[in-house]
Amino acid sequence: MITITLPDGAQRSYERGVSGADIAASISKSLAKKAVAVKVDGVLGDLADPIRNDARIEIVTRSDRDALELIRHDCAHVLAEAVQDLFPGTQVTIGPVIENGFYYDFFRNEPFSTEDFAAIEAKMREIIAHDRPFTKEVWERARAKAVFDAKGERFKVELVDAIPEGEDVKIYRQGEWFDLCRGPHMPSTGRIGDAFKLMKLAGAYWRGDARGPQLQRIYGTAWRDRNELDAYLHMLEEAEKRDHRRLGREMDLFHLQEEAPGMVFWHPKGWAIWRALEAYLRRRLDAAGYQEVKTPQLIDRKLWEASGHWEKFRESMFVAEVEEEGREDRLVAALKPMNCPGHIQIFNQGIKSYRDLPLRLAEFGSCHRYEPSGALHGIMRVRGFTQDDAHIFCREDQITDETVRFCALLSSIYRDLGFSQFRIKFSDRPEKRAGSDAVWDQAEAALMEATRAAGYEVELNPGEGAFYGPKLEFVLTDAIGRDWQCGTLQVDFVLPERLGAAYVAEDGQKHRPVMLHRAVLGSFERFIGILIEDSAGRLPFWLAPVQAVVATITSDADPYAEEVAERLEKAGLRVAADLRNEKINYKVREHSVAKVPVMLVVGRREAEERTVSVRRLGSKEQATAGLEEILAQLASEARAPDLAA
Repeated sequence: MITITLPDGAQRSYERGVSGADIAASISKSLAKKAVAVKVDGVLGDLADPIRNDARIEIVTRSDRDALELIRHDCAHVLAEAVQDLFPGTQVTIGPVIENGFYYDFFRNEPFSTEDFAAIEAKMREIIAHDRPFTKEVWERARAKAVFDAKGERFKVELVDAIPEGEDVKIYRQGEWFDLCRGPHMPSTGRIGDAFKLMKLAGAYWRGDARGPQLQRIYGTAWRDRNELDAYLHMLEEAEKRDHRRLGREMDLFHLQEEAPGMVFWHPKGWAIWRALEAYLRRRLDAAGYQEVKTPQLIDRKLWEASGHWEKFRESMFVAEVEEEGREDRLVAALKPMNCPGHIQIFNQGIKSYRDLPLRLAEFGSCHRYEPSGALHGIMRVRGFTQDDAHIFCREDQITDETVRFCALLSSIYRDLGFSQFRIKFSDRPEKRAGSDAVWDQAEAALMEATRAAGYEVELNPGEGAFYGPKLEFVLTDAIGRDWQCGTLQVDFVLPERLGAAYVAEDGQKHRPVMLHRAVLGSFERFIGILIEDSAGRLPFWLAPVQAVVATITSDADPYAEEVAERLEKAGLRVAADLRNEKINYKVREHSVAKVPVMLVVGRREAEERTVSVRRLGSKEQATAGLEEILAQLASEARAPDLAA
């Protein structure tokens, strides 16, 4: 007999080899009908798999969040069957689950078209309606290769060869159709439901190698019910409307061009947003006890080798090699991909005492990383970016206090920027890392204790820490429900050791400081992109690139409009005067598209009465206000949150 522990802590005894389906049936008939999978000691598996040892189990029903992965995985298999049924001779390759959906890569001489989607979806619905069971078989390697080779599935033969010796070759059937797959799957195709949709086509290469065969990738999305699907499709529509690249053009903020891939050309209006955000953040850091520094862009590879970045990040670094007078070898240097080694060099100048700690060094550091061209995305994913970076050098007993202080600072800044809530992921040691396991045990324990002291719960994010230490990742949710990982806090015992950082402690001996790597925004480019999309271009008034436009109805009002604009500028606003000989409705439409928050319309009457007609972005109403009144009101609205009364 084996002991099974249920989620509520209750324990039951079963014969060895009992399945998840058997356990569900023993609990209740309704649970047995709803069950689609089982988690055994946290690992998702087939409902029919035998359980041979004591375990903690959880029966997964279709309404559970874990079922989404299964629905999407099963949907990928049904997509592959439908495609091969409709387009004989097509070879299937791989079809994984991805965020919000799935895809499957196919090899076919003729190109697919999005016009094929309707027929493919209809065939998928037919397969689902047949409600064929998913059944798992384990084949001998030779048999699997022979069967797939006979079917002309040469990519599957390669995949069988790639399975490590000693690992099972698993085949999943859905009726007559079968596929090589690790699993798990739900009991039958009917459990998938009808909340799915094929989304787009893309090209791909076999195993991501541009030298390999070119494949066609069909993307799809799948959800537990139509409401979830409709909500997701609505979110995509909203995302398209909010796309920062389109809004960037409409608002004349920035552009990118092929002569400088992944580098941003900031226009005056876009740079105004940057400067306002940077000035705000600088004031917040000054008030929080940070000292701003500036480190070189180009640094000799010797420092990157000593820090470990050369080994870890070499492929992502921009490298310069020059013949330098007085040197026999070539000078090899790299544009910095991050700021931390430079900050340690500043720390290392002169003798530091325990009284100097914590020492908080901040830099708006311009960094460069080689991102693959296919990964670039507007200003969200670039090759040249500026981090709101800082490093806190402290004693080990100061980690908790500094973490609490940082979390308070970060949450306050996020609130000022319109994000009232965030989640925290705890990322622990990656497979490739620097430092001993003992050092990692120490760093992870210290960071977890500090986070709890700050009053936050965390989600575990296994294996995603930096190569030198564990980290907290702060995740924001925008107006349409998308998550953005922005801020970070990392505890590092490794780099101070590698680069010789030390302070003199109370005992008169030299000790290694702990280094806390931290950022709030992550990068200015990406965060500005997030702000644009979160607000749909309607940025908070204090960040708007042009806060007000003074527009004339007739040329008689030009001198008064210029006076109003000048008074607004002196009050600290970013303002423009529109004196063009155009109809006022045309001007209003144009500046609305550019997301200008306030339009002040003036004509002959307003000039005589020294008033303005006020139009707010998104409102059809118009109000009349005296010049002095509106000047005071807009000057107050334009203050950054930290300067507001």
